[in-house]
Amino acid sequence: MSPAPHTPGQAPAPTPLTWLYVPGDRPEVVAKALGGGADVVVVDLEDAVAPDRKDHALRATAELLSGPVPVPVHVRVNALDGPLAENEIRTLAPLPGLAGLRLPKVQGPADVHRAAVWATTAAPVPEHLPYAAEGPVRPAGHAVAGHTAPVRTPGATATLAPAAPPAASALPATPALYALLESALGIEHAFAIATAHPALRGIALGEADLCGELGVRDDAGLAWPRSRTVVAARAAGLAPPPQSVHPDVHDLDGLARSCARGRALGFLGRAAIHPRQLPVIEAAYLPSAEEIATAEEIVRAATEEGGALALPDGRFVDAAVVAGARRVLDLAGRRR
Repeated sequence: MSPAPHTPGQAPAPTPLTWLYVPGDRPEVVAKALGGGADVVVVDLEDAVAPDRKDHALRATAELLSGPVPVPVHVRVNALDGPLAENEIRTLAPLPGLAGLRLPKVQGPADVHRAAVWATTAAPVPEHLPYAAEGPVRPAGHAVAGHTAPVRTPGATATLAPAAPPAASALPATPALYALLESALGIEHAFAIATAHPALRGIALGEADLCGELGVRDDAGLAWPRSRTVVAARAAGLAPPPQSVHPDVHDLDGLARSCARGRALGFLGRAAIHPRQLPVIEAAYLPSAEEIATAEEIVRAATEEGGALALPDGRFVDAAVVAGARRVLDLAGRRR
């Protein structure tokens, strides 16, 4: 039975576990991914698309999102300080099939605000989609919807000069934004990014670029950035972030071990780059039968007794433990 078309803003599950990245310039791969079992399909306009294919990728993605899609579809746009992102965001933001925009290499709160401004000033999609491959639609410093477009300087975070905002009733709804932290500066600003804008719904770690910047070669060097990302998300009231991709699509045992470590750190779910990775990620993040039984025992005892209590095996149960048990049951109960 085919799934019902997805309505943006009405997610089928509060906490997706699998986020499948697919290249935006290959519509046949995107179409296959939509029926491949991922909770979210992420159409990539950035790293997965060659420079001379960017125009084709945007056009194909806009065509896809002009109507209903069977699962939530996010789009990762190109770098916000480059020549392509503004036009991509303005083109895609009003489309009915878009569930979210993933913003790469976010350095600070100003990047989130800039993307939100572009999204809320998006123009209707013309019959023939324009594509500004040679540069931004507007020069830096040009006023846009109550803000001045930022000028990026190397090693510094762009800033927005606020002006009197337009009336709230005049602004279209901002699509859900997700910030990818892929640099040392982004990690340092993790909490500020996570609380930057009401449309910011999540943050996630981009480990490949971060490893290159830090000179990190193994998991040990990523322990602090990973924990920092999880803590920032939870402190901001956002959902636990998904793990970054496991790049070796043939190493399923390594993927399973890595997911177990990520779950222990507080991540929830994971990005994938091949459908064969999806069942491994789900198995790692879904609660086991033993975890479900324990959670049911805790919730039942807490409901009967009220307040803190000690279980027959000597375990002490307080409100935090009960809340954790309810999260386990919530996750177990809504998975297929």
